[in-house]
Amino acid sequence: MFLICGEALFDVFAHAGDDDSAAAIDFRAVAGGSPFNVAFGLSRLGGQSALLTGISSDFLGERLIKVLEREGVDCQYLVRESDCKTTIAMVALDPNGSPQYSFYHEKGADRALAFSSLPELDDSIKAIHVGSYSLVVSPTSETLGTLIEREGKNRLVTLDPNVRLKIEKDKDRWRERLAFFASHADIIKVSDEDLESLYDSGEGSDKAQEWLAGRTQLVIVTRGVNGVSAFTRSGRIDLPTEPVEAVDTVGAGDTFQAALLCWLDEHNGASQEGVAALTDDDIRHMVTFANRAAGVTCTRQGPDLPYRRELADGE
Repeated sequence: MFLICGEALFDVFAHAGDDDSAAAIDFRAVAGGSPFNVAFGLSRLGGQSALLTGISSDFLGERLIKVLEREGVDCQYLVRESDCKTTIAMVALDPNGSPQYSFYHEKGADRALAFSSLPELDDSIKAIHVGSYSLVVSPTSETLGTLIEREGKNRLVTLDPNVRLKIEKDKDRWRERLAFFASHADIIKVSDEDLESLYDSGEGSDKAQEWLAGRTQLVIVTRGVNGVSAFTRSGRIDLPTEPVEAVDTVGAGDTFQAALLCWLDEHNGASQEGVAALTDDDIRHMVTFANRAAGVTCTRQGPDLPYRRELADGE
């Protein structure tokens, strides 16, 4: 089982229509948050996942739990935060279908995870995934850091920064916390947009080599329609993205991450030793599978991640 750590919230999609003079805006609320999406996306692909996050006792928090249960995600590591609210992310799409976010989160349950709430992990947890703004908001950031230090030594650890500067504007804070989590991660998946926003270059080679000099064994840089680059200690592999008729890209990165974890689990790669043993061909097959899954998500509105049966020629 994979323990996915980080935020759970509601994405509220805003649509003002074509009449700029109209005052009304239509809204549609969808359960989300990057780690939340990875957890249920992995379950939809046939993997086993559990989510560790703070969950409010309000109506929206109860709804998040119902969604997780319906999707088959293990809820035993959820921490109820009765004095906090559920984070809301307002989402509007730009002309290219890319999401633009505004967050309402100051008293969000997902950013209130405390040291005292950390669980002891049983042997069923073979890997830990961390990512997105939970890496930088206190006390959740420090709490997850303690978890990784304590429980990640002999488990696979994966990381997806999924930078959200609307949540935390201080780039130095992002760089400092990302450096910490990267030093404990076996696999780092990062977008060229995240690299550009923090390090002023989306190419990724230099940063990948820096991370690979430590514990990290594989760095995957996603570049949207421009493909994917995978960096190992022995070289670089570039792969194209499969073309699709995209509706929007919401949830595509989370789908890619969930598919990576699924592929690793099914090919004896969900361990530090398993990642070390990956061949170049293994990496090509894994990235191709993840690209195919992310492509399905791009063909529909919002974070509607695919089921395994929807992936033609699935591995």
